[in-house]
Amino acid sequence: MSAVRRNLGRLVSAPIKSAAQRVDMPSFDPKFEVDSPLVASILEATHFRSGLQALAERLGRRVDDVRELAAAYLREMSAIHDVTVTAWWERFGEWLLRGYELIVDVEGLRGLRGLDPDHSLVFLTSHRSYLDEWALPGPVHAAGIQRMSSFMGANLDYFPMGAIARRVGMMHVRRAIKDDPVYKFALRSYIGHLVGDRVNLMWSIEGGRTRTGKLRPPRLGLLRYVVDAVDTLPTPEVYIVPISMLYDQIPANEVRTMTHEALGGDKRPESARWFVDYISHLRGRMGRVYLNVGEPLPLRARLAELREEDPTGRTAVERVALDVSHRINDATPVTATAAVCIALLGAGRALTLSEILDTIRPLAEYLDTLGWPTAGGVNLTDRASIRAALNSLVETGVLSSHDAQDTVWTIADRQHLTAANYRNSAIHVLLHPAIAEVSLMGAVLAPGPTYDVFLDALRLRDLLKFEFFFARRREFAARLRRVVGDDPSFSSQLTRARAEGYLDHLGLHLSALVLRPFLDAYAVVAHELAALPAGRDVDEEKFLEHCLAVGQQWVLRRFIVSAESTSLEMFRNVLQLARHRGLLDPQGADVVARRVALREEIDEFRSRIDRLAERTRLDGSAPAGESTPPASPPVGPPVGPPVSSTVSSERPTPRAG
Repeated sequence: MSAVRRNLGRLVSAPIKSAAQRVDMPSFDPKFEVDSPLVASILEATHFRSGLQALAERLGRRVDDVRELAAAYLREMSAIHDVTVTAWWERFGEWLLRGYELIVDVEGLRGLRGLDPDHSLVFLTSHRSYLDEWALPGPVHAAGIQRMSSFMGANLDYFPMGAIARRVGMMHVRRAIKDDPVYKFALRSYIGHLVGDRVNLMWSIEGGRTRTGKLRPPRLGLLRYVVDAVDTLPTPEVYIVPISMLYDQIPANEVRTMTHEALGGDKRPESARWFVDYISHLRGRMGRVYLNVGEPLPLRARLAELREEDPTGRTAVERVALDVSHRINDATPVTATAAVCIALLGAGRALTLSEILDTIRPLAEYLDTLGWPTAGGVNLTDRASIRAALNSLVETGVLSSHDAQDTVWTIADRQHLTAANYRNSAIHVLLHPAIAEVSLMGAVLAPGPTYDVFLDALRLRDLLKFEFFFARRREFAARLRRVVGDDPSFSSQLTRARAEGYLDHLGLHLSALVLRPFLDAYAVVAHELAALPAGRDVDEEKFLEHCLAVGQQWVLRRFIVSAESTSLEMFRNVLQLARHRGLLDPQGADVVARRVALREEIDEFRSRIDRLAERTRLDGSAPAGESTPPASPPVGPPVGPPVSSTVSSERPTPRAG
């Protein structure tokens, strides 16, 4: 038995040891005995030596000391492709993914083969699960594309998996490198050599797994170094390939830990013992994994366009990252799991299969008008397909069912954040009609003869710009027009009667499902921020802990609809918005008044969503499960509830993050 297997034997249970034996774990030393060819080449490169000299002078340190440290960093992040270890890794991945059926966009991958020989392909992915590392590389290589080198966090460099990963092309990169110029220099040099050698690369553009189910804001560090390489090296065009990774259901223990972290819990550090615990929970059928290829982005050409628009190039990397994020969303289909969770979270009570289908049907029709794909080509109005999704969610404990005269399904206890995670995988498709509804309601409620709904929608877009990926203004306006059927007579200046007509035409009732959970979370932070006295510094971590406690109390008092809105990740995004608007500066001019203005802006939009819910009930077109509107809760100390909180225990539960 090899040294690796002996170490595993001390850690794992009999079933896991048996699995390791079945996939024939190879034997190897934990560390490389000599530098890889790439590291040796970098250390001898003229531009590396000159850059090292300049860095040493800037830091006021000896060149030999800086070179020794940079060389150590290069060795730490280096990786190779060992044929034997890679073959084992792929067999191990097949075992890990045994509970899934992998659905691959084969045509999309084959379309990259013509680019592969002469260009570096940079695969930027969404990140749903730890299993992503096994789900993607195999299909890419099977499509006739050279093997990729991927970046992963240094937190995953634990024995024995870190040593194995180095031999399948996975480079471990530290995340907190802001104050380490030598590490940044080494990483930039490493990436530059990879791009110069036309090596294919892969990493998650989110930098980590999504905690809410929707795409997170992009991390820019690695992409910035690729841009540096494109700017400084005479390489052929580099193509960025957006990749959407989507699961019917992610492993239950991952869902639990992400929910725990979203509610303020500490993240469990990765280790061999952690990994054994993780893989021991990979049991049963979990549905499918969908791997879809977005439209490739020629990086050098795109940078030239952006710098023509802005010669300073200050936002070029950010703009490229947003382009890629949009393309990932555009390549992400809607799953039956997401549709089921939309219906049940929107109802807030148990529903029959017929009621669930009644709720999903207008969404399916909307997707059809957009030509938006469903995962695996499933028909979202097919009873058998939806029943299968419901039963699968019951098996994993996300839903519960009750049989009497008819079977009904509901969200299981403490599973609303899990259901919201699945639902939010489709939120990018539903965002524009939800915003259109809210802005049209603004026109209905406006005191004047006409109302500018585009300007109003842009105001909501600006409020949520740290939460969602929005197109630029012109495309954003075009998408809003598309929502109302590209009516050539549609104008931004609407009368009340025309706004009501468009609302009747939409008939989707999405604002409570899509926007309300986020606006509820924003309201918690905005109310607490407005309550701070002038001149007091904001300790952000303590403030977030306080907001979590207040949010949980608001849920209990029904000031907000659901615990879905007590998400630390959403609260952090509100703070980012507040920081952007200068609301965290205690000495800022009129800071208290501007904080109050933010609170009132959020409450205004929430009030409109309440009115939209009333409207759908009064005209009899409410989705299945909605009940009569309850009375507003009383205002009580120390902080009054949002003015728009017209919720009671009967109120339907909306979408969340």
